[in-house]
Amino acid sequence: MKIYSRIVGPLATNCYIIRCEETNESLVIDPGFSPEETDEILDFIRCGFKVKYILNTHGHVDHTSGNGVMKSFTGAQILIHEDDASLLTDPMKNLSNMLDLNVISPKADRLLRDGEVVKVGNLKFTVIHTPGHTKGSISLFCKEENVVFTGDTLFAGSIGRTDLPGASFREMMHSLRDKLLRLPDETIVYPGHGGKTTIGREKRMNPYI
Repeated sequence: MKIYSRIVGPLATNCYIIRCEETNESLVIDPGFSPEETDEILDFIRCGFKVKYILNTHGHVDHTSGNGVMKSFTGAQILIHEDDASLLTDPMKNLSNMLDLNVISPKADRLLRDGEVVKVGNLKFTVIHTPGHTKGSISLFCKEENVVFTGDTLFAGSIGRTDLPGASFREMMHSLRDKLLRLPDETIVYPGHGGKTTIGREKRMNPYI
């Protein structure tokens, strides 16, 4: 597995591009780039990546605004949890209206549920439903590589906001304590914003946990 990251959009979202080194099949997580960043991102994708899926960890605009461009360019399927599917096509729900934007993503090609496996080449990612920031927030865990992509659920030293429409502090705590913190301590966490961390470090040092 090779993991490439780009910080994109006005809210400094982490867009991840994951490539299976044996097959070159790739997964793009949270393409929240702005129009000004489009050429740079697509030029990077042109360098031999075979993008199979575009996966959104949740439906907020800063994680989905590049879905349409990426899908048009690669033909990849858009994946999102079933509880956040409606956010893709509703500027009120995806919060783009709060940024004076009117962002509408193409509809999802595949709706995800807890426990499903997303296969990219020889890589397998298990979907962990982690509501709290949104109803359909997910994390994506690759057991073989011991990495998890947590979107806006878990950050280094912090957690996702629970004061937005559809958010729930109670659900967030359940997602953290009963799901993510049960992963091995050495699991590397790739969050939706900010730098990477580990599950063990967050158990010891995250003041919200």
